[in-house]
Amino acid sequence: MTDAPIVTRVRHETRRRDLTVARIESLAPAMRRVVLRGAELAGFTSLGFDDHVKLFFPGREADGGAPAMRDFTPRRYDAARGELWIDFFLHEAGPATEWASQAAAGQPLTIAGPRGSFVIATEGVDTHVLVGDETALPAIGRRLEELPAGTAAIVVLETAADAQAYPLASPARLEVHRITRPPGSTPTADRIIDVLRGLAFSPACWFAWIATEAHVARRIRHYLTVERSIDKRRVKAAGYWRPGAAGVHERVSDEE
Repeated sequence: MTDAPIVTRVRHETRRRDLTVARIESLAPAMRRVVLRGAELAGFTSLGFDDHVKLFFPGREADGGAPAMRDFTPRRYDAARGELWIDFFLHEAGPATEWASQAAAGQPLTIAGPRGSFVIATEGVDTHVLVGDETALPAIGRRLEELPAGTAAIVVLETAADAQAYPLASPARLEVHRITRPPGSTPTADRIIDVLRGLAFSPACWFAWIATEAHVARRIRHYLTVERSIDKRRVKAAGYWRPGAAGVHERVSDEE
């Protein structure tokens, strides 16, 4: 099998939805799930596991007085229950961490999006490789739950110690490599690439998804496509953040 998986781009109607916190769940010492409900969730659509919605944090204004905004993955949307899950990594600062740290049932939160979805088909892929840091955990958790039985999933994570307990489960055969980032250190690609070097695979049947700091994501993508000769159509990489920058979400490709 040499053809790339089918990727379908789906556009959605973009609208704001005023929702309410229904409950809070602790996933790990630094990972918190906020479950949202509200009548305006009707019609919400998220087809891609790495979609993102924009959250507007009340009482935490950005420049110009508008509410601070950040992009987050819809971890799960349950239409029958009328619930949307958003998972937060509580890092050292920022409006998202400040809001999520004090969030409680009954508080309001406005969301918008997703504007569109990239739906990556699972046909033609026998091994799904998911690589990331704390910011990628919601998308990885969602993808794992959506994979079909009979396939394999390999997860390589580099996170702080207080995010290591984030739960991961899948119908696929699951192999998880967790790397604990030393306290006070900055993310690098080296530890993740060292794990990837030890993995045997058939390049024609892999699909790799990477989301972490932008420069780290670029190095991992380069390793897979150049040193391991994986077809570039079978690798999707994104920079979910950059040091000192707010609201980063960028595709990593050859042109950058």
